[in-house]
Amino acid sequence: MAGKKYAEALKQIDKTMSYTATEAVALAKSTNIAKFDASVEVSFNLNVDPRHADQQIRGAMVLPHGTGRSQKVLVITKTKEQEAKDAGADFVGGKDMLDEIKGGWFGFDVIVATPDMMGELGKLGKLLGPKGLMPNPKTGTVTMNIANAVNEIKKGKVTYRTDKEGNINCLIGKCSFTEEQLLENYKALYNTLMKARPAAVKGTYMKSITISTTMGPGIKVAAE
Repeated sequence: MAGKKYAEALKQIDKTMSYTATEAVALAKSTNIAKFDASVEVSFNLNVDPRHADQQIRGAMVLPHGTGRSQKVLVITKTKEQEAKDAGADFVGGKDMLDEIKGGWFGFDVIVATPDMMGELGKLGKLLGPKGLMPNPKTGTVTMNIANAVNEIKKGKVTYRTDKEGNINCLIGKCSFTEEQLLENYKALYNTLMKARPAAVKGTYMKSITISTTMGPGIKVAAE
């Protein structure tokens, strides 16, 4: 049945053309075949060589309308436990929490840590690194301002980074969002990545952009 629905959705999309962001967002919503509130994601293929440090693009931002997904936040700290709890962190602790992770617990989506705990966290690099869970100052997850970090994540902060092929994949909302909300989230992310264009990049920077839902087909978007 899913295959039939996918085929029907595919008929709505002209694979030979690139749509405006407004058209692509509308198509993503209309071609969603999932019975649940599917995620809407955007994939950017950038003309960068991530092997060079100056062409690695990494950061974080709070989307104007959030992501529609609630993130479970773990705070690792010795000194800011009460601040973390007051800010709404789901789990708070120090070495005790690191021992839980060593034992195979991963009941969280994001780790925020105070700088004094990074030495201990670094020992779990082989566990956290491959899952993209290691806190990093560039994404605001290593900080003394725990309350602000937790608040931003809860509001809909997304992190982005180029993979080995120069791709960035990012959530921009849910199918239940209005087209305007999805479009504003998309434009905020697009503009942020444009500003991050490395000086070494010559010619076309954004080689391709694709918007899709969890189970729906990809829709090509024209770069502005």
